[in-house]
Amino acid sequence: MISSPRKAKSTSGFSRNLLLTGLTSFLTDTSVKMVYSVMPMFLLSIGASKTSLSLIEGIAESTAALVKTLSGFWSDRIGRNKPFMLVGYGITALIIPLYALVVSPVQVLLLRFIERFGKGVRTAPRDSLIAGSVINGETGKGFGLQKAMDNSGAIVGPLAAFALLYLFPADYRRLFFLAGIPSLLGILVILFGIREAKKGSDQLFKKFRFRDFPGRFYLFLAIIFIFTLGNSTDALLMVKANEVGVKVAFIPLVYLVTSIVSVALAIPLGSLSDRIGKEKILIAGFLIYALVYFGFGITRSVSAIIGLFALYGLYSAATDGIQKALVSDIIDKNKQGTGLGLYNALIGFTLLPASLIAGALYDRVNSSIPFYFGAVMALLAAVLMFFFCRSRNHPSPAGVVERRRS
Repeated sequence: MISSPRKAKSTSGFSRNLLLTGLTSFLTDTSVKMVYSVMPMFLLSIGASKTSLSLIEGIAESTAALVKTLSGFWSDRIGRNKPFMLVGYGITALIIPLYALVVSPVQVLLLRFIERFGKGVRTAPRDSLIAGSVINGETGKGFGLQKAMDNSGAIVGPLAAFALLYLFPADYRRLFFLAGIPSLLGILVILFGIREAKKGSDQLFKKFRFRDFPGRFYLFLAIIFIFTLGNSTDALLMVKANEVGVKVAFIPLVYLVTSIVSVALAIPLGSLSDRIGKEKILIAGFLIYALVYFGFGITRSVSAIIGLFALYGLYSAATDGIQKALVSDIIDKNKQGTGLGLYNALIGFTLLPASLIAGALYDRVNSSIPFYFGAVMALLAAVLMFFFCRSRNHPSPAGVVERRRS
């Protein structure tokens, strides 16, 4: 039997595991976003081109892809998630301060490779723990909390980066060194706070077979592939903001707008998706993304850029956590780690060609074309998601809750 985290209620209907997993993500994302919010400008300052910038991000994310699948399956196989979280978050905590020592883009690539490997180890088992710790089958709400905590770190991180750059202009290395502190605190939360949601031997997923997953799961993955192909690295959004006229020191604050909106809306939209269906919210999210990327393609105004970053936060709240919640609803409980690993792996693998396409279009054509390409792919994904929603043959959200209780 699965142990008690699912039943143990806490603040606002969230279990202890959900709250502490969210706290871990908050602390780690604070560290990561301190670095990430200035990394594009740092890379350009040491000689990187837009294409190499996109290549670094694409390789880093693709590195995590295969690891996510393996760690998700292995966590299902042994019925434990916490060890993978400890190793994965631990790698990130160790790597982040080392950015202070790099002198070339190749060294950044190496550290990003290792740091994303850590993310690959932890992501699917963490998401499986979340899915196994929700109360009353409210997966949208549970993953909404996770997204909100992630983006709370994405608020604090850029604010800290802005403060440090304001006090010590262009001193990226000091920033990178200090960024390691919150992620180290996150390791303590995992060690002393998070409880394992163990499974009995009869519930373990012993052998991987593609036919063990429903057809709707693969259809959904196909839609996500199309969307992700036009979803290049956010680093290009920050480069575009700088080219339009946003000063380097203020780039973290502009990106902060996205996180504030996402934090405010992630839980309400997650709860709404539990009531009206996750597919409907995802369609809206894809359409918002198309609008945002089209706007980035045509705008030359700083005020418009700020508004687009706000809309980008709405898109983020309407998609990231809800996509994972939908995957966890579609898949049997004993395969959730593997299924979420496959989902995360697909996104990671697709981000490499997506980033290369966007970077090449940016460098070799003009700064608008990669955003137009992303808008078109998002529109196509929205249309396909509409038909996916129309053809669904599974129970309503209330039915899903009842099935999970049984």
